[in-house]
Amino acid sequence: MIQATDLSNILFLDIETVSQYPKYEQLSDRLKPLWEKKAKSILRKYDEDLSEDEIAQTYTDRAAIFAEFGKIVCISVGFISRDKESLKPTLRLKSFANKDEKLLLQEFAELLTQHYNNTNKHGICGHNIKEFDIPYICRRLIINQLPLPAILNIAGKKPWETKHLIDTLTLWKFGDYKNYTSLNLLTAIFDIPSPKDDIDGSQVGVTFWNEDDGLERITAYCEKDVLATAQLYMRFSLAPLIDDENVISMT
Repeated sequence: MIQATDLSNILFLDIETVSQYPKYEQLSDRLKPLWEKKAKSILRKYDEDLSEDEIAQTYTDRAAIFAEFGKIVCISVGFISRDKESLKPTLRLKSFANKDEKLLLQEFAELLTQHYNNTNKHGICGHNIKEFDIPYICRRLIINQLPLPAILNIAGKKPWETKHLIDTLTLWKFGDYKNYTSLNLLTAIFDIPSPKDDIDGSQVGVTFWNEDDGLERITAYCEKDVLATAQLYMRFSLAPLIDDENVISMT
């Protein structure tokens, strides 16, 4: 684990994703049968014919988690600095949120290229980022025909070549790969305020597609997840939590 003295070199991160379209019916004729195949796998009805309602509902519920059928609507990041006199940490939060996925990815990639481009010095920290956030971002960059920043150019890399990806889920597992532990559960046991006080992950799609202020609510939720992850990392480092007055949103 990177020590607390190196906190300024860590970028804390979380993403929020939604389905490519509000409804399954809006998929292209080429993609519809491919989603139906995916839906059979999700529902474990491999040899059964699914009804249109089953296919459509599965798309509404699950398409967002697949980079092939979903898209990113928000990437929130946080970086920590220390006050020169008190040495207390300050967390600054910034979000890249846009209905235009390519634009938000370009802006996020520019941040990485300019400020987090050295895998021997810089780290990206998030909860379950090795299985979800990082692969999802990389796939959507390629789908949008955007180059991968150096710190995300990890295809084919060995595990010891991706140590700059700091996954709080992996840290908590201590080598145990049997179970998944949610960020919400970890914040509860470490007495960290819950990030799920407005919406949760299951409500992101409905919020985005159906509410006028949906993207703003999603952005606030995403930043709370970044804050929770940073606080969890402080707990793992046996360091004091970041004070509320030292959490600043720059969005």
